[in-house]
Amino acid sequence: MAFTGQLYIDGEWTAGTGDGTFETFDPSTGSVIGTAVEASATDVDAAVDAAARAFADPAWRDMTPAARGKLLWRIADLIEQHADELGQLESRDVGQVVGFARGSMAGAADMFRYFAGWTTKLDGTVSSISVPGHLHYTRREPIGVCALITPWNFPLAIAVWKLAPALATGNTVVLKPAEQTPLTTTRLVELVEEAGVPKGVVNLVTGGPEVGQALVDHPRVDKVSFTGSTEVGRSIVRASAGNLKRVSLELGGKAPSIVLKDADLDQAVIGSMLGGLFNSGQACAAYSRFYVDSSRVDEFTDRLGSAMSGMKLGPGLSPDTQLGPLVSQEQLSRVEGYVKSGLEQGAEVVLGGKRANGDLAAGFFFEPTLFRGVTHDMTIAREEIFGPVLPVISYDDPDELVAQANDTDYGLVACVWTKDVALGHRLAHGIRAGEVYINSMPMLDPAAPWGGFKASGWGREMAANALDAYTETKGIWVNLGG
Repeated sequence: MAFTGQLYIDGEWTAGTGDGTFETFDPSTGSVIGTAVEASATDVDAAVDAAARAFADPAWRDMTPAARGKLLWRIADLIEQHADELGQLESRDVGQVVGFARGSMAGAADMFRYFAGWTTKLDGTVSSISVPGHLHYTRREPIGVCALITPWNFPLAIAVWKLAPALATGNTVVLKPAEQTPLTTTRLVELVEEAGVPKGVVNLVTGGPEVGQALVDHPRVDKVSFTGSTEVGRSIVRASAGNLKRVSLELGGKAPSIVLKDADLDQAVIGSMLGGLFNSGQACAAYSRFYVDSSRVDEFTDRLGSAMSGMKLGPGLSPDTQLGPLVSQEQLSRVEGYVKSGLEQGAEVVLGGKRANGDLAAGFFFEPTLFRGVTHDMTIAREEIFGPVLPVISYDDPDELVAQANDTDYGLVACVWTKDVALGHRLAHGIRAGEVYINSMPMLDPAAPWGGFKASGWGREMAANALDAYTETKGIWVNLGG
């Protein structure tokens, strides 16, 4: 059944005020699977105005923390009840392996439940002031209208990372998913409506960069939370300076995976492969440059190539698929360009290196690709590829590893493979990244903060840290008449 999207503004589904629409594609076939509304400037205004009214409405403003927590728990229940449907939608729209997508839905439900628990724990403090006859205490209050702008690689999961803490802390929101992948965010908003969230608290606008820019520029938007490219993140910071909006950013990455001489190669090979190729490498946290001790680099590369060659490439909805397509023709062309760059700069392709053909030719499939003979200064070792391309770099001096890992604009994720736990900790302390994994592929949990250093972003998603991103601290002074 073809998808026909609508906007959701002030508790009503609408085709919007303009006549613009855009198509969304199945990356596995390249075929159109639906159309969505290109929101107009008038639509964006209406969504922001609805959110502003809802923020001031006692139905939301004065809802007790316990009632708000129950509402979030109800959303979690609905996500869980519709997890199979949501997983299939995500697979169709993004190309994700359906089992992986289904797991993301379980994680989304867990995220709402985690933040449901926080609604009754947003405590202030009584300050130990030295002013006689006065009391000072603090309250944590919501920021206001939040624009939540989400990417195409994990549409529902990242929408939930933002939506759950925003609602838990009493904000109102306008959600704007990436134009490539509107399906699951639209369905999520339907479930939010079914859960009984008051009208205007959650609004949905769809469309391209112009819609996102209209939200960023809007004078009544108090906060922007964006996940996407570093380039766009910088533009949001520039635009937000005009009215000093609060901004949270989760941006790009170029994660080093460091394989030390003593590493368990069985563990390092499988973990590196899964860490580099999950979601077909379309993840800011994907391991995307591999530093391997020179005495073991050949064995590691051979074993990694053998493991990668056994991965089943295919449509995300096929139960035996292990690696799905890229999200779009644009992304496919981008990956092809990086592979060409690697070859031109002297790296050697061990495996893959080209678009898949045969039965997969119509989709946006790229073969899992492994490079050897890569040097630290090559483009494929320095820039974010966002595809199934793994460059292996040999090193001789372990004392240079921290400097090489840190020699990047990014600082989101890093990994160290070693049997020496103390050494692993020392490297983790020295690497400038928001998340460092020791002997593990990337992991997430609602209770663990997520975010990066440097050009990988501002602020943190998830955990108690996310509450800071959606609240202001108010101080209140009381003259006790002393």
